[in-house]
Amino acid sequence: MNHKLITLFRIVKAGTQNFIRNATLAIAAMAVMIITLTIVLFSVIANATFTHTVQTITDKIDVSVYLKDTVSVDQRTKLMDDIRGLQNVRSVEYISKEQALKIFSKDNPDQLAALAQVENPLPASLTIKPRDPNKLEEIKTFLEKKEVLELQSAKTSYSGDRKEAIDKITKATRFFRQVGFAGVIVFTVVSMLIIFNTIRMAIFNRRDELTIMRLLGASTWYIRGPFVVETILYGVVSAIVSVTLCNTLFIVSSSAFDASSLGLLDIKFSNDYFASHFWIILTTQIAIGIIIGAASSLIATRRYLKFKSSK
Repeated sequence: MNHKLITLFRIVKAGTQNFIRNATLAIAAMAVMIITLTIVLFSVIANATFTHTVQTITDKIDVSVYLKDTVSVDQRTKLMDDIRGLQNVRSVEYISKEQALKIFSKDNPDQLAALAQVENPLPASLTIKPRDPNKLEEIKTFLEKKEVLELQSAKTSYSGDRKEAIDKITKATRFFRQVGFAGVIVFTVVSMLIIFNTIRMAIFNRRDELTIMRLLGASTWYIRGPFVVETILYGVVSAIVSVTLCNTLFIVSSSAFDASSLGLLDIKFSNDYFASHFWIILTTQIAIGIIIGAASSLIATRRYLKFKSSK
């Protein structure tokens, strides 16, 4: 077997033994790292969930133009073509009087008998889907033209309540994103400091052993390597615990709440998102844990393992 591979194997073995030996000492470091990784995970899932919620509500936002019964097919066709030509219009759908009655009857079954006694009073309409619900001025300006107003039987509906809901969710998303980012930074720094101090204590406890290893010809990397491996294991274990904890919380929440959503957080979507991206999430969490652990260990060993010469 190659000499470098043998050395690497011994470094990994020594680091694993140190991890097991110092498990009690590492609990604090791993606990803070678990909190850090959990905040990262929840921030990602919450951001994806809020984005999905905004998109869902955005898809329901429309502009309803109610037409007079006297509007001819040619007038309606020209109006629809003109509306489609607007930059912010994604689609235009025509709803006839008969379709409007079916929709109304489906939503209001108790009033169906009363409507059956009279001629259909509901107007035909055009449903306009905007590309950006925050930029309805162009559509509104067009619909308020004199020649267009003459074709309308009632005031245009702009789904204002949904627009307000989107604004609230967008603000909430921005707030939670900022809080999550700040929390990740704070706990990352704290976890790195704890790991740093954990490695420093381990170095001081083993300083005689490390000095003897150096005198016997051990290379700098051979001495520092086990500490790096040990902290990498901190990150791996913390990531697995974090993902397992989040998975348990999603399972419990899915069974505890009959509704698919809890306030702005769509629990069903969050659970589905976590399940569908499980391996990517686990891999990313492990990578982040490894980076935090290895970086902390490298800083600590460079700071406290200083040798006069290196090999």
